[in-house]
Amino acid sequence: MAGDNELAPIIIKRKKVSGGEGHHGGAWKVAYADFVTAMMAFFLLMWLLNATTEKQRKGIADYFTPTIAIARVSGGGDGPLGGDSVFAENTLPRMGSGSTSLRPASANGETGTFTQGETGDDAAEQEEQFKEVEDMLMGRGGESMVADELLEHIVTKVTDEGLVIEFFDTPNAPLFDGDATPTPLLEDLALVLARASEVVTNPIAVEGHTSAFPLVLARDPAWDVSGMRASAFRELLTTEGVEKKRIQRVTSYADREPVHENPMNVRNNRIEVVFLRSI
Repeated sequence: MAGDNELAPIIIKRKKVSGGEGHHGGAWKVAYADFVTAMMAFFLLMWLLNATTEKQRKGIADYFTPTIAIARVSGGGDGPLGGDSVFAENTLPRMGSGSTSLRPASANGETGTFTQGETGDDAAEQEEQFKEVEDMLMGRGGESMVADELLEHIVTKVTDEGLVIEFFDTPNAPLFDGDATPTPLLEDLALVLARASEVVTNPIAVEGHTSAFPLVLARDPAWDVSGMRASAFRELLTTEGVEKKRIQRVTSYADREPVHENPMNVRNNRIEVVFLRSI
């Protein structure tokens, strides 16, 4: 027997626990959830890119970067550029607009356009002028300048770019004979627009759009046709009294911006006239 002064041996028992190898503490679940969330965001982004136009995408981009102006958009600053980027679309040639606001400026007379330093009241005044032009064309106040048979060819809307007036084909009444010969219908519309344009002095843009041509054609004429039609309508406007200097650009869009889901639908044959906002 050990002596009374000897210590008893220390016995350590180690118990092996089996099971639970598949869980690894649950960390894999967090990583998997992050992966699924990222994939969902990716596919939503892909869908959004496919379901929106270039202008809408630029507007969405500016919404999420309100302090960085990457288009014709005010970032809210009060510096020399008023929050606008030096690459804003009014600084460089315009390639599209998704902007949501403009820096106000002072009006020149009753029907002036925006100039540097315009106030919020002047901006509201311009909106009222745009509305007056719309009312004159669409007869919303009971004073339409357009006959009933012409109204079905007109759509107006106020956007961040300005007042957009759209003239379009219907199945029984085209705007052009052949490629770019204006019909009497389009001549009447040009006359009405020229009279309505006297309400404002904003610069004007003319855009030509066509429906898609059959794929069996050896050469797609959409670009040439839309360009010729835009130029023909510009000539109609100047003939009816619109100053040449007011027309800042004439653009050919071919069939790249259809308004009908069927690219060959005649509704895509249209002329868009934009009374542009200016800095």
